[in-house]
Amino acid sequence: MVTDAQQACFEAGIKFGSLYHQFAGTPVSPDSAPSLERAMAEAIENQPFCASVSVDIDADALAEATDDHGYVELTGRFMEVEMRIEYEGVVVRTAMEMEDGYPLMRLVGVE
Repeated sequence: MVTDAQQACFEAGIKFGSLYHQFAGTPVSPDSAPSLERAMAEAIENQPFCASVSVDIDADALAEATDDHGYVELTGRFMEVEMRIEYEGVVVRTAMEMEDGYPLMRLVGVE
């Protein structure tokens, strides 16, 4: 059997997979970024054991990448995400940030 800490880390991975693959490709503009940030966070917070989610979409990077139609498809390069998962007394903190051109999802801490 897995430990509570291992299960909490697994739960964090599920949340990241859901967040990224549910929202990647969403049309987003600098003007719509704040509402998309809230929608993403609120959607993932609905999942079991998810205590909090923070999504920051880089509006400046969006503005630079925006096409002639006024938007760009959301990818990991435009966002930073932090999550807090709580499972059976274990708290897992996670983050997703660009590292070497890749949206790396990682554990920040397990308490």
